[in-house]
Amino acid sequence: MDYVFTPATAARLNTGNLVQPATKTGKLLPAARDPVTGEFVEIAKIFYPSTTTTLCDRGVLGLLAQLGGGGPLQPLIAPVHVTVAPLQLAQSHQGFQKIYRMLNCLKINLAVMQATAAVIGIGAVSNTVLSAVNLDQVLKIREEAKHQKLKIKDGFIDLRHILKDKGVEVIQQIFKVAHDSNFEMHRQKLVNGYDIFSKAIKRCQSALTVPDLKLRNSEINKARDMLFEALKIYDNPGLLEGLCSAGGLRQMECVWAIELALGITFQLQRAYDTVSDRLLKLQSKIRHDLLTVVKGCQSESELDFLFPEVTRILGHDLSVIEFWQNEVDWMQTLSPKEQHQLASLDKLSGEHHIKSSIHTIFAVLTAEPSLYQSLKQKSHFLSLRDQLAFALKPELRRGYEFYVCQQAIATGYSALAASNWQEISDLTVANLYYFFQSREDSTESYPAEDEIETPAWHFPKFLEKELNYSN
Repeated sequence: MDYVFTPATAARLNTGNLVQPATKTGKLLPAARDPVTGEFVEIAKIFYPSTTTTLCDRGVLGLLAQLGGGGPLQPLIAPVHVTVAPLQLAQSHQGFQKIYRMLNCLKINLAVMQATAAVIGIGAVSNTVLSAVNLDQVLKIREEAKHQKLKIKDGFIDLRHILKDKGVEVIQQIFKVAHDSNFEMHRQKLVNGYDIFSKAIKRCQSALTVPDLKLRNSEINKARDMLFEALKIYDNPGLLEGLCSAGGLRQMECVWAIELALGITFQLQRAYDTVSDRLLKLQSKIRHDLLTVVKGCQSESELDFLFPEVTRILGHDLSVIEFWQNEVDWMQTLSPKEQHQLASLDKLSGEHHIKSSIHTIFAVLTAEPSLYQSLKQKSHFLSLRDQLAFALKPELRRGYEFYVCQQAIATGYSALAASNWQEISDLTVANLYYFFQSREDSTESYPAEDEIETPAWHFPKFLEKELNYSN
């Protein structure tokens, strides 16, 4: 992560008159402080170049970075402003407002995901229906819900009006799912779960207004118990039965929203060790869940839906959660006086700074779909699916590299075996893998020879010569 300070502060940092604090693991944090007095001077804007630079540069996140170019962070599920707010709670009304908004954001996000899951329904669904509730549409629906233009009833939003311009097929799908007896059982569980979740959020928000610390913590504890009850309903594996990959992802996103709300309740009580542990496990869970969804993707239409959304979660949501965890770990090292001073500084920064304080190269709204469309011109379904899996779990790529090396030697392309894999993109590795797969066994479900020799297959110039291939 990179941090952007004002020019004056940046100059003092460069000369050593100010320093940046760091976590126990050595990661720098977005604050500047006077090394002599120990006082904090400024809270920086945050910019995410990547989580693991080398691996991201050669994969989908690296390509997305080239399209991004900065802007406000827009996670799909996670709330943005988390850590400093609890420190302000006893000092100003601003802390209450920030936490209230974060909890409300999670409540809306869960309702939107649940409503779009209801459009998808159980079983296979057409590309037209999936495109009506894809990443871009979800972001639009969420904005409508935030401005109270859409009403949430029993945990569901009636999307017929907002999706009416998406065609008859989409409206028919909404009607079909609404009268599907199998989905009705699914729906009723979610209605019950959302009711508990919504009441827990309201209870937690009400607890913030209680001046007595003991009573406030008691209310937060009760709200947390309700959140755990809601989590038990939403995280039931039975709710995933019969869902396509897109529907499964929506269900998982609801679970993550509840997990994030739980993290906020623990942080309100300054249980930083617990918060850090839960956030670390949640990051692992999200990657595991996403990988499960990607591996289960069986069609190009599903991948059209998944690729932009999974990339958004990787670039935005996981960045927010990782940053949250890093700051929580750091806060454990601060004295009460330092925490008070930091919170006061954040308060002085003003609402405008709060809204613009977290930036990322993955922020351009249309970047994810644009990247996907670009990659589709250079690859194909199986390769694209694997590239997404590499982004989620980079070590998966090693098996592909080993296979390509073996096949390159066996088929006379020995120059490929000596390639420096660190310099080769995920796109090229996945394409090479299926390039050799198609030659090894033509009976498998891989691209045919005539498909291989089309522009849909993309290799760097230095590999085209080795493969005797050109567009």
